[in-house]
Amino acid sequence: MGEVKMKSRFKFLKHTADVKFQAFGNNLAQVFENSALAMMSVMYKGKVKNRMKKRINIKGKDLENLLYNFLEEFLFLLDSEGFFLSKVKVNIDEKSLKLTAELQGDKAENYKIGLDVKAITYNEMYVKKRGKSYICQVVLDV
Repeated sequence: MGEVKMKSRFKFLKHTADVKFQAFGNNLAQVFENSALAMMSVMYKGKVKNRMKKRINIKGKDLENLLYNFLEEFLFLLDSEGFFLSKVKVNIDEKSLKLTAELQGDKAENYKIGLDVKAITYNEMYVKKRGKSYICQVVLDV
């Protein structure tokens, strides 16, 4: 199967009070990875070092719920453990809607965080297959 050429991994869209973005991927796992990186780039524009590793397991009722739960986990890790993401590798079982991810990052205290993401929202959220690639859209409450 040929690889789909992408212009970028994600882009930001105008939204009234929140931050709305779309993430792109050649497959479902990649679109989830890029959505996590997009959300983290809202909070910090620079490069985060890879000093810590974590593994997470997430379940969902559908793809949007899986994406919501996945992104919410990063807010939980930031608030509870001070973990700030730099890299993510996702594996998704589409039939059972289960996700495992290998995370790399650093302590948030080592970075000056810009925008504070308060929550992930279901507002205008979607995960879709387009041709041979995937796209998702997320609105963050900041």
